[in-house]
Amino acid sequence: MPFSKFKPLDEKSLIEYIKSVPSLSSKLGSNLDDVTIKEVGDGNLNFVYIVLGPAGSLVIKQALPYIRCIGESWPMTRERAYFEALALREHGQFSPEHVPEVYHFDRTMSLIGMRYLEPPHIILRKGLIAGIEYPFLAEHMSEYMAKTLYFTSLLYRTTMDHKHAVAKFCGNVELCRHTAQVVFSDPYKVSEYNHWTSPYLDGDAEAVREDNILKIEVAELKSKFCERAQALVHGDLHTGSIMVTHESTQVIDPEFAFYGPMGFDIGALLGNLILAFFAQDGHADQVNDRKTYKEWILRTIEEVWNLFHKKFIALWDEHKDGSGEAYLPAIYNNPEVQQLVQKKFMEDLFHDTLGFGAAKMIRRIVGVVHVEDFESITDARKRADCEHRALEVAKMLLKERRNFKAITGVVSAIKKL
Repeated sequence: MPFSKFKPLDEKSLIEYIKSVPSLSSKLGSNLDDVTIKEVGDGNLNFVYIVLGPAGSLVIKQALPYIRCIGESWPMTRERAYFEALALREHGQFSPEHVPEVYHFDRTMSLIGMRYLEPPHIILRKGLIAGIEYPFLAEHMSEYMAKTLYFTSLLYRTTMDHKHAVAKFCGNVELCRHTAQVVFSDPYKVSEYNHWTSPYLDGDAEAVREDNILKIEVAELKSKFCERAQALVHGDLHTGSIMVTHESTQVIDPEFAFYGPMGFDIGALLGNLILAFFAQDGHADQVNDRKTYKEWILRTIEEVWNLFHKKFIALWDEHKDGSGEAYLPAIYNNPEVQQLVQKKFMEDLFHDTLGFGAAKMIRRIVGVVHVEDFESITDARKRADCEHRALEVAKMLLKERRNFKAITGVVSAIKKL
């Protein structure tokens, strides 16, 4: 076989690769001379190709041995492709409606072939920038998170099964280290990769680095991130990892997947929705002041958590007498104690969610990689004003998260700021 060792593929060599893999070529039709290929990877790490054939389509994603948006000066393991394929298949078992099917994985080539999410699917972040409402977003994402987090946790699995599952993802250490660095470390110190909208946010960046309470709180979150193997989390569940239409919601790019705290996924989504909220003023114009759209975002934030809470508890109740060993029925054997356990679990998860979401927001404003929601605001002063208000909310949520009892309080706090 001509592809027995790794090499980055281009459009020409990719055609030859596809011809050599029946599980890919069969998706495109018999005449592969009519195949068209377009490289569309606008992310930070990988090559992504859309492949269109006479009788079908697919996407090829290939990991490089470095961070694409920075270059070879920041090496990155190609093994992330293995964990991405593994996570897509694991999560696809539990939420097939919201995870694209994997057709092929090649560990040597660090390559995944999967379903092409055809137009009008777009990246959710781009839809939020454009001011598009997605009526099923909260319903779909709450379902995806409830199922993937519940069914990969000790609430559903035996201790033995859970430990075996954790072990499968233990090798994704480099991406976990990368996340710990950019989310929990770099924003709180001087780092060569940090940047922000200067000079307007110079004081804000310094304030983050000098805030002792913030550092104490983020240290606790880092400890949970590194030490708590609660469930199989996507690991990078921001609005750039979700593709949407008005009827469809698909979660992509779980290369950062590992067994970690559930709140890291939920927080990533809610934190990025809060960033989108604060970015709207920078995209407003005389035709559309975005006020109605901002209200929709806040309703979506509220609905995501409330629907997740409802669905997660429903799964827990449905399987409470099953094989899960987190709370053994022989011990937690009456409705009162079961209700107390669930209440404590969900309160802790809510506070974790707020903390992780806030940490993700801070790193997107004064850390290494920012978000298009803000970056696409061309007026630097206006962008900085949006970022400043988002940063103030993030710091407040991180330091005061335990004071919130419900998502309505969070939404009210966002409105005030």
